[in-house]
Amino acid sequence: MPDTPQAQAKGAFDPRAFLGRAGAGITIERYEKNQKIFGQGDVADTVYFIQKGKVKITVLSEHGKEAVVGIFAEGQFFGEACLEGAAIRTTTSQAMEGCVITAITKPAMFAALAREPKFSAFFIAHLLSRNSRIEDDLVDQLFNSSERRLARLLLLLANFGKEGSDAPVDITLSQETLAEMIGTTRSRVSFFMNKFRKKGFIDYNGKIEVHRSLLDAVLREKPQIDEDD
Repeated sequence: MPDTPQAQAKGAFDPRAFLGRAGAGITIERYEKNQKIFGQGDVADTVYFIQKGKVKITVLSEHGKEAVVGIFAEGQFFGEACLEGAAIRTTTSQAMEGCVITAITKPAMFAALAREPKFSAFFIAHLLSRNSRIEDDLVDQLFNSSERRLARLLLLLANFGKEGSDAPVDITLSQETLAEMIGTTRSRVSFFMNKFRKKGFIDYNGKIEVHRSLLDAVLREKPQIDEDD
């Protein structure tokens, strides 16, 4: 007798459930807002998976200047460079809000990838998505204005284009952080944010709520977003 859809669904591999169980080399850890997860210069021997919350990745230059190089959210890995031989962390990670994170030691991660083909496929999909995002970011920096880069960043942070992302997502990053991430000044970000708000693309009162109209503007052949940089 063939499996019913319910039975198939029940037996399907759920990566979040798989990564939500503590075991040999796998721990579930909770972090408070602004708590550091790992620091630049720490030993790199663990991969992390975000069950809940958002994590900020920063790098500190030799002159003491800090820059935000990434924001990661639920369902994403970070710290996986240790799997390809990185012995020392080159960045710092910090919880942006209350987080639940699965920490997987390097040996446990390799064992899970070898033992669970579906988990391996899930992780490879993550790496491919990350690589595509890096390429898109490079093109963004080379060819787009800072205003368009800000629009794209807000859309990415608000999860536009992802399945099940119809509900508004509040963004709580400061203008300084947004400026660091797109390579411009805080004053320019403030100017663009006020412009987006006047056009109805966002609501901005401490938290940023992004509307679909911003996505529509970016996708138009002749968008309302100006290439003025």
